[in-house]
Amino acid sequence: MLKFGTLAAALVSTLPVPVAAATQGPDPAAILPPALAWSGASEKLLAPANDPWITPAEATGFRTTPRYDEVRDWLERLAQASPLISVESFGKTGEGRDLLMVRASKGDSGKPVVLVQAGIHSGEIDGKDAGLMLLRDIAMRGKAHLLDKVDLVFVPILNIDGHERASPWNFLHVRGPEAKGTEGNARAINLNRDYAKLDTPEVRAVVALLRRLDPVLYIDCHVSGGFDMQYDVTYTYAGWGKYARHRATAQWLEQRFGPTVQKALTSAGHEPLIYPSPIDTRNPQAGIRYSPEGPRYSTGYGDFIGVPTVLVENHMLKPYRQRVLGTYVLLEAALKLAAQDSGRIAEAKAMDRAERPARLLTRWTPAKEPIGWVDSFKGVAFETYRSPATGRMEQRWTGRRITFRMPIIGQDSAELVQLPKAWLVPAAQTEVIEKLRLHGIGFETLEADRTVSLDTVRLQDVKLAAAHDGRIPLEARFTHEQGEETIPAGTVRVPSDQPLGLLAAALLEPESQDSFLAWGLLPEVLSAPAGTEDFVMAPLLDALLESDAKLRASFESRLTADPEFAADPAARRKWLAERLPRREAFSRVYPVKREVVPMDSLK
Repeated sequence: MLKFGTLAAALVSTLPVPVAAATQGPDPAAILPPALAWSGASEKLLAPANDPWITPAEATGFRTTPRYDEVRDWLERLAQASPLISVESFGKTGEGRDLLMVRASKGDSGKPVVLVQAGIHSGEIDGKDAGLMLLRDIAMRGKAHLLDKVDLVFVPILNIDGHERASPWNFLHVRGPEAKGTEGNARAINLNRDYAKLDTPEVRAVVALLRRLDPVLYIDCHVSGGFDMQYDVTYTYAGWGKYARHRATAQWLEQRFGPTVQKALTSAGHEPLIYPSPIDTRNPQAGIRYSPEGPRYSTGYGDFIGVPTVLVENHMLKPYRQRVLGTYVLLEAALKLAAQDSGRIAEAKAMDRAERPARLLTRWTPAKEPIGWVDSFKGVAFETYRSPATGRMEQRWTGRRITFRMPIIGQDSAELVQLPKAWLVPAAQTEVIEKLRLHGIGFETLEADRTVSLDTVRLQDVKLAAAHDGRIPLEARFTHEQGEETIPAGTVRVPSDQPLGLLAAALLEPESQDSFLAWGLLPEVLSAPAGTEDFVMAPLLDALLESDAKLRASFESRLTADPEFAADPAARRKWLAERLPRREAFSRVYPVKREVVPMDSLK
């Protein structure tokens, strides 16, 4: 057990303090668990101290990582020295900084592209420094052959505004570098939750870059949270096994990418594994999770658009030097494999984009039994102690290596939505229409009124979730009503029969957890119906009760069961008004209509 005084001092050191005091206080990293000893062949990748092209992180022994201006200056100097390297801006951050992309190419047009991005969470910055080392070695140290059959496009920092807010007090769970950026951007929005809703200029720029490059492989570099373990470099993809939305690209990732980088990392002295997403960080042996993903994430988005996408999740407690070297090894192996398999990947992408799924999985629940096991999971032992701060038992990782049998928890389908022929978006929904355009989803604008069979969706039991990622998400229960309706000219029609039909479904189907509606982009649906005078409404509601015996019985039952409701004239009026046959066209009505096959034609 820790002595109380020692523990108290450590705890006090983690409390928020003014910036001026923080610079003089103890190092927050001092309370991290012991690091596991490591040495590997990848250490040969390091530049000697006198190398004129040593990267800024190497020059400090990976104690620090360079700021944005230093990264830009270093890259521009490399571009001036090598015809293989060019630097350009592909957009602006919220605070007006240039989003930088580096193209490493031998100049042959039309070659496949591997797109690598770092710093979408700017405190998880391993990919930036690994990418600088790899670019240096391509341009100056004999690895130009990596560009014989593919181009590399590298985004060193996506969340630049967060990156420039570097502090030792950001990402306290990540061991090094000394100062790290923030998770969110200048508006505190998590960029890796924004691929569907496109609220941020950074992710809008990345989605545009994906459309422009259509890469054979997309790699997004992160650092994990979770629990302590022996693995240092982990990686994953959307939808393991049956959970991928598009199977051909998923199979390439599972059958080719995974084994290839596993072999390369092991040979270089690293301990790789598929990212073990924990069920319970306080109880690691509860299992790791495999599940579907929505398009809010980079990996989920890649799955929906048919681009093989990899999430690299280096382990948080491994030293920064070790993590950067592991990332380098993974990126180099990925470039070699993409060059070798570019034709095979192109075929997989074409197969996925030719699919026209009829349904969208919108909800799932953990399977009752494990779908597999990691027989000898390489973990780290922990002890527990009662924290004076929290009053409960907390973990203290010991650095002692252990192995145990780890269950893999899969998911069962809880809700599948049948896709319509098309979605009909009113012309007034300009934000929705613009975001469909940014995603590259195909649509047409009706030039004349059109009468079609429609499914109208109404919302009931609406709940607003806690605000996060720049939005106030909405949850509801939905009812569907079919009928014929004339849709006015100017309406945007989004067919489901298109390569991005499944992405359109994820954004426009109300049940989807990543729909524009679920993310709170359509707050007008919560508006109350227009009111009228009591002397008009009261007799109208009296007449409604008189004409509908079933409604009258339900109302009387509610009055008996809920005295508070019975004593509230406004609540009684509201309850009955919501049941009038001619309701307000906007209140609790999803404005996007679903064009469906007429019921008569199905008989």
